[in-house]
Amino acid sequence: MSTRPPVAVVATISSDAHTWNLVYLQLVLEERGWQVINLGSCTPTDLVVESLMASDVDLLVVSTVNGHGLLEVPALLDAVHEVPERFRPPVVLGGKLGTHGEIGDGEVQRLRDMGFADVFVSETAVDTFCSYLSGFAVAPTATAA
Repeated sequence: MSTRPPVAVVATISSDAHTWNLVYLQLVLEERGWQVINLGSCTPTDLVVESLMASDVDLLVVSTVNGHGLLEVPALLDAVHEVPERFRPPVVLGGKLGTHGEIGDGEVQRLRDMGFADVFVSETAVDTFCSYLSGFAVAPTATAA
């Protein structure tokens, strides 16, 4: 008997061509027992929405490193909020979100107020993301004897 692992969609914003961050997040999630749907670089918003509607997704992870996150994530989040509630997982955001270095606490709070379940920035981003993941139940897969 096996229990379905939690499923995460990993995506970025449409202008971000970086993939190393997405692969890294995929590995972090998989090491913790998650199934990952990695949508790749320059993720179109429509593809994110389609992926949520087509799969039983437990978490949407948006990562960007090109510094345009503050400009583009509001439209992405608006599109996700249009997804019917039964298909709408929590959405978390992380990476380099501004072009002038790290964003401040005020910007992080503004993003949370917009509807992001959490926002991960700075040198502690990976640690705080892993702590966030620990709040999800990940059942071990039992093998038949």
